[in-house]
Amino acid sequence: MTMFRTLLTAAAAALSLAAPAFAHGSGEIHIHDAYARSMGGMGASGAVFFVIENAGDHDITITAAASDAAEMVQLHTHKEDANGVMQMIEIEGGVPVAAGASHPFERGADHVMLMGLTRELKDGDVVTVTLTIDGADPVTFDAVVDNARKPAEGGMNGHQMNGQAPSN
Repeated sequence: MTMFRTLLTAAAAALSLAAPAFAHGSGEIHIHDAYARSMGGMGASGAVFFVIENAGDHDITITAAASDAAEMVQLHTHKEDANGVMQMIEIEGGVPVAAGASHPFERGADHVMLMGLTRELKDGDVVTVTLTIDGADPVTFDAVVDNARKPAEGGMNGHQMNGQAPSN
């Protein structure tokens, strides 16, 4: 029975390690074309833009973002008020991304807002962002600061598909 018990324990351990691969882990979440912009020096604000792809078979929702580049990090979008003026507001309830779909975080739309920058963000600097995702493991990626980039620059609909950023 000892041999059987050892095999059973080994099989259970192997299955528990493999389970996340069959679920909706971060291996199915890909970040493309990430870049950041700054609106001033230290203490000012900035934003991070990217495309998130959910290659899994389960819907996910991005519920929060974090970065050591800012004192406060929020998911933001733009909304027109009653007077026709665009306002930047925090997204409540998160950003859903359907299974097999992608979602752009771009200027003038959804984006990660960096408030109270902890350092000046100069062109070429790297901002590390971690997304908290309901339905998947957190994803961490790097965004290169590019203050001169225009919204229409890049490949597909303003997005250069430069490959997958590292994810955790």
